[in-house]
Amino acid sequence: MSRPQKCRRVEFMPGVTYFKPAGVPLRDLEEVCMSIEEAEALRLKDLEGMEQEQGAEKMNISRPTFQRILASARQKIADAILNGKAIKIEGGNFQLIWRRFRCNHGHEWELDNPVSVIPERCPKCRRAGVQPVQAAGNRRGPNSGTMYGRKKEPGEQTMDAGIQGREGSADGA
Repeated sequence: MSRPQKCRRVEFMPGVTYFKPAGVPLRDLEEVCMSIEEAEALRLKDLEGMEQEQGAEKMNISRPTFQRILASARQKIADAILNGKAIKIEGGNFQLIWRRFRCNHGHEWELDNPVSVIPERCPKCRRAGVQPVQAAGNRRGPNSGTMYGRKKEPGEQTMDAGIQGREGSADGA
């Protein structure tokens, strides 16, 4: 009998959770589902450039588990890109944590250790109304004109990055 799966710590929730190949109607696509913790492992290793040991520590898991999660995420992305499938990011076994906060009066601060409960009051002005500030994700926005850190060529096709409904797509396909 295997032991219960450990809850993984996640500092970033992606704003866009659905990707599909451009020009293909959603109804004609197969989907690849990626968990939130798989997306977090990709963010830590491939976007933030962390070593696997550092990423594992941030997610509160062992290095071999981090490596398995990362390999699974990369396999799913390769399958979707090379076989023309949609990617859906959702679900998993994780706990959302925060390190950085901002109060309604504009004060920002960062804690040494991330927490899963939002502080009730700002430590600077002692007022209520505190919101978490999400960890950085992809620093290039979906409309930045770049793809994998290089300038997009005229006429070059990229993946259609947007939240899509079940019945159609943003590009009308």
